[in-house]
Order: sequence, then structure tokens, then C-alpha cells
Amino acid sequence: MDLAQLPAPAPDLGAAAPAPLPAPAPAPALDVAELRARTPGCARSAYFDNAGSALPTERVTRTVIDHLLLERTVGGYEAADLAAGRLEAVYTSVSRLLGARPHEIALVENATRAWDMAFYSIPFEPGDRVLTSRSEYPSNALAFLHARDRYGVRVEVVPDDEHGQLCLRSLARMLGQGGVRLVAVNHVPTYDGLVNPAAAIGGLARRAGALYLLDACQSAGQLPLDVREIGCHMLSGTGRKYLRGPRGTGFLYVSEDVVDLLDPPLLDLRAATWTGPDTYELRPDARRFETWERNVSGQLGLGAAVDDVLALGIDAIRARIAALSGRLRAGLAELPGVTVHDRGTVRSGIVTFTKDGRTAQELVARLLEAGVTTAFSFPSRARYDDRADKPEAVVRASVHYYNTDAEQQSLIDTMAAL
Repeated sequence: MDLAQLPAPAPDLGAAAPAPLPAPAPAPALDVAELRARTPGCARSAYFDNAGSALPTERVTRTVIDHLLLERTVGGYEAADLAAGRLEAVYTSVSRLLGARPHEIALVENATRAWDMAFYSIPFEPGDRVLTSRSEYPSNALAFLHARDRYGVRVEVVPDDEHGQLCLRSLARMLGQGGVRLVAVNHVPTYDGLVNPAAAIGGLARRAGALYLLDACQSAGQLPLDVREIGCHMLSGTGRKYLRGPRGTGFLYVSEDVVDLLDPPLLDLRAATWTGPDTYELRPDARRFETWERNVSGQLGLGAAVDDVLALGIDAIRARIAALSGRLRAGLAELPGVTVHDRGTVRSGIVTFTKDGRTAQELVARLLEAGVTTAFSFPSRARYDDRADKPEAVVRASVHYYNTDAEQQSLIDTMAAL
């Protein structure tokens, strides 16, 4: 694939460090009591593992179960035929979430499969450069190294800036050296709460004629995502995290501008048509990255979860998550011996911290005993991040809009009592 085949670069967006955006209009308040009533899991614990797998609503769960019961009655194929219109509507819902078009959406098994289908579809050539971030997810980094060994690509890590996010000036300099086939970064790292400047990265990548793949598995459902504004050619996401959908669901956006330049790593009769004994034709849209066999009940549940986000409004969701996570960081930072490790000029709903003399695993267990669900995460496994002072493991408390101030105070009080 010749880089010259990519669409014309977007208009110049200015310097690598863009001017601050104007403050958005206040988002409407959410009815938290009503939202919690729709979420049975809220009655069990103060739940702060939304970056792992958020609590689904009763409606999402019933959507999945009802289709499974239909399959029990009429079989999987007839059940899928009966649900065909509803399943088609899922593409429209996901496209609305991303500011895309329905034919630019593929529904797949999970975020990793979505990302892999995009990454491995790029016809790399020896010497191609792949630029990524220091905070990249291990699964993505393994694919980079696999491509290095298989195709002879060069994997280069863009330094962080002084705030911990990907350094735009360094990215501009590295792109200016030429030969970059792909910029592939995560939007929200899993380890420390920062939000990478996705739209600014997209502007730089497009002006350099490089493909841009954004991993949005932690941002879909908590941050606004507009693929036109971001400027990415491909974007992958999952259902089980902030979207509050079922496990085993994911989606891939592929811009109609580049879909014909990408060669899927595997094909079946969903992705292509067998036109003759020795010929076939690929689908012309993003569904060339799908396979025939699918989890219909899960994908219907994903659609229900996305529709909930669209109905509530992503701006209102973002505003509440930002307020909750900000208060939680401030409360934890006041405790003796507790260190909050979050970085970035813009931060997500992920709050990470440690306490002197306690392991992250011990803290998670003690919090669970007090009715507070968190998780532990391992910054040490991010091999591109070579900071000498990064912790081995952290507690990760990831908030969602259904969390309350009382739940957060319970977390803080439990930490204070240790």
C-alpha cells in the first residue's frame, strides 16, 4: 500500500500543541437514583471497577437473555432472522456514538479482535515505521513486535510530555522524518487516568500521510468520540467497560476513505463472496472485518447499552464522571501515606493510588471486605514506560455516573482506617 494512496491531508490544524477549546455548555444533570434503580449490581457493593467491566442495566441483561430464550425455542438461525432488523439497528447506534456512518462499522467479539483486525489488515512493507505511545496496552505492543518480526517494520515509541501524555512536539518531529505507515495509540491508558490528545494526534498523522489507529476501549462510553473530529482512520472499542454492555462484544470503525486499502487478515463468507472457482470479492464496507458466526444476543445487548448512552447524552455522562473522579482524587490525596498516581492535563474516570506499607492486592481485598469493589493494575507491565519511579502495582478505582458521593466517601474512609 502506497502512502500516497491515502486521502488528501486534512487542513492545517495549527501548531502541535492546540489552543484550549472553549468550555462546553453545562450538561444536563442525570437522575442518579433512577439510574441506580435500573442497575441491580448497585445494591451489592460500591462498584469502582468500571474500567474492567461495568455493571450492566437490567434492560441490557434482559435483551441478552430474551434473545437466548428465543434461540432455545426456534434455534439460532431463525432467531437471528427474527432479530435481523434490531441487529442492523446496532450498526446505526454505534455509528451515532462515533460520529460515523453505519457502513463504516463492524461488530466483532471484543476490542482486542477489533484492533487486531484493523492492525493486521495493513499491508506493511520492510522498513515501515510504526509510532506508538509509552502507555500502550500489552496486547497491542505484542502485535507491534509480531509485525516487526514478520514484516520487518520498525516500532518507535513517542516520548511523553511533562504531563505524562504523548508529546505532540515529539510526534511531529518523528512524523517529519518520513516513512511512517501507522500511528497507533490508546486514547485512555489503563494505568494512570490520563487522556491522550487524540484529535491533535490525528491532525499530525493526517498531515504526514500516515494511517491512524485509535484504541478507544477505555474511552467509549465515558468520553465524547467523533471520528471526524479525531481524524482517525480506524477506531476499536469494547462493550464491557464504560458502555456497560455484555462481555464478548466489540466494534471497529474503518473510514470509507481507506477501507479499500486494507486487506483483512482472514476471510469467510461474511467478509467476501466466492464468485467463481478461483475468484472472490471483498465486501466494500467495514463488514469485511466480520465473520459469519456471531454472538447475536451479545450484540443486541451492546446495541441496548449504546442506546442508553445516546439517550442520556455523552456530555452529561462525561461531566458526572469528571466531577466524581476529581473529588475522589482530592479525597485520597489528603490521606497520610496515600499517593495518587494519575497524570495528564485531561483525566478520565480512572483513579489510581497506592498506600505506604500495603500492596495493591492487599488494599483491594480490604476494600472488598468493606463493600467497595476496586481492582489492581500493574504499570510495571507497560514495558515501553521506562520511568524509574513508576509503581509495581496500583489500586484502580474507576468511577461511573451511577456512583455516589457516599460510595466514594466509603472508599476514602476505609483507606483512612487502614
